[in-house]
Amino acid sequence: MTDAGTAQRYVDGYAELLAEVSATGRRPTRAELDARRALGERAADDGLSLRALVRHHLEATRSHWPGARGSADSVLAAVTQAVDAFAEGYERAQRLAVRQEEAARREFVDDLLYGRSDLGRLAERAERFGLVLSHAHAVAVARGPEPYEDTAPLTRRVESALISRFGDRRILLATKNGLLICVAPGDQDDMLAHFAQHAHEATDGTRVAIGRAQPGAGGVVHSYEEALSTLDLADRLELDEPVVRAADLLVYPVLTRDRQAMADLVLSALGPLRGARGGAEPLLHTLEVYFESGCTAAEAARRLTLSVRALTYRLARIHQLTGSDPSDPTHRYTLQTAVIGARLLGWPGQEI
Repeated sequence: MTDAGTAQRYVDGYAELLAEVSATGRRPTRAELDARRALGERAADDGLSLRALVRHHLEATRSHWPGARGSADSVLAAVTQAVDAFAEGYERAQRLAVRQEEAARREFVDDLLYGRSDLGRLAERAERFGLVLSHAHAVAVARGPEPYEDTAPLTRRVESALISRFGDRRILLATKNGLLICVAPGDQDDMLAHFAQHAHEATDGTRVAIGRAQPGAGGVVHSYEEALSTLDLADRLELDEPVVRAADLLVYPVLTRDRQAMADLVLSALGPLRGARGGAEPLLHTLEVYFESGCTAAEAARRLTLSVRALTYRLARIHQLTGSDPSDPTHRYTLQTAVIGARLLGWPGQEI
């Protein structure tokens, strides 16, 4: 609430303005309106309620209504202009404060995700945004068909779902490079699961990757980078799952840690498939589905919309070209690892 004494500072000169307008019939001058705007800005900076201040202006109008001969229309016009100028200044100050807050938040998010700030200073700033960086945190990253923006209805919808479920618990939602990012305490996996669910449901085609919980101020950076890598990995592996977790895909970065060795395996084990009619891709896809089906021919044939006989012919052709039998357990591991490597390296679409 704004008490009368405090409010008086923001109606200074207002009664005198009404009296002069009533006496002369003139309109408020530019300088007088600028003064009202300045008072409105000051009130906003002081954190006072615009609704209460407008009420005090109206009360001052009633208390100091001029008794002179001037036209009521002139006085009411002056009231309208004065209050409008005051509100304009108030709103201008608020917009500036919001822009400054958004800029500070954006700078903090950038520093947090890229680790470009002193960690001690970063931890101090984090408290302002509800994070305690001495604890472990995990990061989820959502990528939709269209880039996410801070003020977009889609972003606000996901944010509202999180707030309605978790209230003011320590969680940070932000956008970065068109992605929607959620930072949550490492022991609050339900927050990230809820975020992933609503981000996916909000728009068709959204994929969410969740990094592992990492300790300390630098842990947010590590979890964020892991989530980004997992998002890219899921695309290269052509996974169908809308939500992928870094913890579930740890074997794949291990497989590609020695890129040259993996490239040699792919070319050695699968390179001969390029000699098939139609190139390597159809047979590579056949192997991929066959392994995903647990090496069950009937299930693989169903997924590929083939007869079992046609599938068997393809597997025999692969054996003929590569010298490795997909149905033979001694060959299967090499072929399956090579198929995974091919997807990770983009072969045969690009040279490796």
